[in-house]
Amino acid sequence: MAFNPTRRRFVKDVSITAIGIPLIPSLLKNDSIRNTPPKQYAPTDNTADILVDKLIAWNVAMIFTLVGDGVNPIFEALRKRQNEIRIITVRHEEAAAFMASGYAKCTGKLGVCLGTTGPGAVHLMNGLYDAAMEGAPVLAITGVIPHDLLGTKFTQEVNTVAMLEPIALYNEQITGPIHAQTVVDLACRTALTAPGLTHVTISTDVQMKPLSEDKHSTKGGNLVGSSVFMPRIDVPVDDELQQIADVLNSSNKIMILAGRGALKAKDELLQLASMLNAPVAKALLGKALLPDDSPFTTGGTGRLGTLPSRQMMKECDTLLILGSTMPWIDYYPDPATAKGIQIDKDPKRIGLRYPVSIGVVGDVQATLKALMPKLKKHNDKSFLQLAQQRMSDWRNTLVKLESNQSTPIKPQFLVAQVSKLIKDDAHISIDTGAHTVFTARHLQIKQNQAVTVCGNLASMAPGLPYAIAAQLAFPNRQSIAMVGDGSFTMLMGEMSTAVLYNLPIKVVVFKNNQLAMDKFEQEEIGGKPYGISLQPIDFVKIAEACGAEGYTCSNPAELSSILSKAFASNKPAVIEVNVDPNEPPNPPEKISV
Repeated sequence: MAFNPTRRRFVKDVSITAIGIPLIPSLLKNDSIRNTPPKQYAPTDNTADILVDKLIAWNVAMIFTLVGDGVNPIFEALRKRQNEIRIITVRHEEAAAFMASGYAKCTGKLGVCLGTTGPGAVHLMNGLYDAAMEGAPVLAITGVIPHDLLGTKFTQEVNTVAMLEPIALYNEQITGPIHAQTVVDLACRTALTAPGLTHVTISTDVQMKPLSEDKHSTKGGNLVGSSVFMPRIDVPVDDELQQIADVLNSSNKIMILAGRGALKAKDELLQLASMLNAPVAKALLGKALLPDDSPFTTGGTGRLGTLPSRQMMKECDTLLILGSTMPWIDYYPDPATAKGIQIDKDPKRIGLRYPVSIGVVGDVQATLKALMPKLKKHNDKSFLQLAQQRMSDWRNTLVKLESNQSTPIKPQFLVAQVSKLIKDDAHISIDTGAHTVFTARHLQIKQNQAVTVCGNLASMAPGLPYAIAAQLAFPNRQSIAMVGDGSFTMLMGEMSTAVLYNLPIKVVVFKNNQLAMDKFEQEEIGGKPYGISLQPIDFVKIAEACGAEGYTCSNPAELSSILSKAFASNKPAVIEVNVDPNEPPNPPEKISV
């Protein structure tokens, strides 16, 4: 079935009797629907004042930033409204952007970061690409040199609009306080609706320009913008839902692949898997969809996943993809033997990884609610039971790997110990490296835990910023970061940020004094390790120098007690664990005891 973007049902705040379920309006959170009337600003209000007021109107609680003269007027506006909006000051703008992205990912709310002219804005780029590549609602605000010096090669002149053009969904330079009244609303609304990255930039002198010195153009009239926001939820039309149902009702070996786009549909996914007797493979970004001890999941998939996920994907006759673009192409079924169905809110993702025969655009939760009344209960449990038997065998393999208490400490043993000790509602931030493979595979996620990971960009360094953002977003939940020594080093100065704001995050550092993933990738192509060695760093001293607690462990017998002590602390802490540098982050088909 060809994709038709016009054949979608827009759900707002009306009863959906046409598809037989009056349940969709409940998907709209009350705090996400706003009808704020336009504000009358005083003649003395300047562009920066209006910018900050608009952010408050959009329920922005905090801005991740680092001060600079190119944004000092914005800082003054923020100072005047500090009881309504916080600034979280960082040590590096890259961390600010990662924090904004992480905040957006773990809350679904608008993440905002602010960078000064030139290098400050450039430093934001890595985190902004992270947000853009995963559709996280983030607004980046940058300063730029005075407007009459643009194009003169003045100090710190960087064309940030051009720099962000490839990835920003909305990208404008604000020309004055009148312009700000419209543009800031558009940037916030676009970021939340798409969702994705938006950007506005303002010359330093324009930030200080009062409304009394600005005037509407002849064509501008009285345009002042609006902070009204009513998020849309798309549901495929009835005949598209029926086509999906017809295929699923006639299939015998259904495999579900679910990712980040299905995170709001946990209950519906479980109900669907039970109805179809279909195992569920989880993409890494959707690791928290189902607890890892669920009888319906085969765990992760791809090179970081499980062998049963690979096996069941290869043997299914129908693959149902829910909110995922899992990148490992060779882990999908053979298109000649399995039909593909995909549900995703982004039409650009349909067929991106697998040649589906039915691809519909819609919110996964709302679409499943509409679809399930059309499905027949499958009585044949043989495919699911095969998956469960394979998972039982796989778990036995993992237990044996995790029981190895040799020295140096095995990363599998480390992850298993962390998994046992963290709280049932912990938020886990996973950095990028060899440790990602071990964490993805051996961390047994529980029902109320959450995970943030840099999936599509797969950048090193965001683990610590993500953990800080998660702790700020959920101050009553435990926030854990799983990082490699290489990735932690890049932004480890942000431990002082955690100390500054009294955030009791816990950072578990896999220390092997090398870039282990790169080492094994070099060997995989027949090369020899080169350029992968890291000068050892005493991360305990680094933590203590930042004002945090530091712990170290080299003895497997002491690991549990050290982790327990660190996790019990109400202060930020780094736990340095010396792990085996020669333990390969193997794909699941190469795992053996």
